[in-house]
Amino acid sequence: MPSRKSRLRIQDIINAANSIQNYTAGMTFEEFQQNEILIKAILYDFVIIGEAAINVSNEVKSCSPQIPWRIIGDMRNVIAHEYFQVNLKIIWNTIQHNLPDLVTQLEELLQAETLLEEE
Repeated sequence: MPSRKSRLRIQDIINAANSIQNYTAGMTFEEFQQNEILIKAILYDFVIIGEAAINVSNEVKSCSPQIPWRIIGDMRNVIAHEYFQVNLKIIWNTIQHNLPDLVTQLEELLQAETLLEEE
């Protein structure tokens, strides 16, 4: 039995993504790449996002194939295990172009998915 239900893990993803967006609001890429403390905080939040995504139940994942569960988990693995390959431009692009849609999709999933109630 998992230590946390999928509903809670999805909420963890939303919370971490919102934190990242709040940290970087109004910031340029140049400002971002020069702030080591911020980068480390954001990478930690991405690890949380990935770990939570990896542990969402397969039933929930199969009901939401539009969410790139595998890619999210893969990003976590690179950050945690292949940290020397982290590309800040990819991180920045993800923040700017992927996180807003991911949050919207996950919020919709939380509202609509009865599977989440059954776990």
